[in-house]
Amino acid sequence: MNWVFTPPAPSYLEVVGTTDRYPIQRVFCVGRNYVEHAQEMGHTGREDPFFFCKSAQSVLVVDNSGTSVMPYPSQTQNLQHEVELVVTLKQGGANLSVAEAAQCIYGYAIGLDMTRRDLQAQAKELGRPWELGKSFDAAALIGPVHPNSELLDAGGIRLYINDELRQQGDLNQLIWPIAEAIAFLSRYITLLPGDVLMTGTPAGVSTLQPGDVMRAEIDGLEPIQVRIQ
Repeated sequence: MNWVFTPPAPSYLEVVGTTDRYPIQRVFCVGRNYVEHAQEMGHTGREDPFFFCKSAQSVLVVDNSGTSVMPYPSQTQNLQHEVELVVTLKQGGANLSVAEAAQCIYGYAIGLDMTRRDLQAQAKELGRPWELGKSFDAAALIGPVHPNSELLDAGGIRLYINDELRQQGDLNQLIWPIAEAIAFLSRYITLLPGDVLMTGTPAGVSTLQPGDVMRAEIDGLEPIQVRIQ
């Protein structure tokens, strides 16, 4: 077989405590999965989960040994942060039960769903897709994966900007818990090993400026830190 051009190297995440790499297949994001964040976005109540995607190439691997750097993206005046628990899958399937979905989990990481909020708002107003607001260079900041097949159903989640607390919640506040969200998604898409799920963000999203430093924490996972450049 001859390639028209050399295929790019696969996107991957580091795995804590090893030299292993977790290959990324697809990145699915659950929208409005905390009540207070749904309210600050103008919505209320428990609705069926909805999902949007970020490309695997939009992932910026964050090294938790220091401060990583994210370039400020083009064509936006309103870059916002969304701290999230990231779930990585070791196996997939279609029409999974909640119990089967739980068995698909490989491990967890801390992530930041970066959003060009002004472009997303324009797309919503015009009834257009969100990709330009949600899937761009370094739009998904993800730290190392902690292998752990057990369900994380509780634990604090926090984001600091320049050491000031901006977002705070608990994983037990997820409207659609991890296994339920995976099972629901599997009704529509056959999930695969390497698929990644960003599970939603608590309230407190705000606008970032070049020079701001984000520190994201989830209980039981090593924190990550990223500076906007």
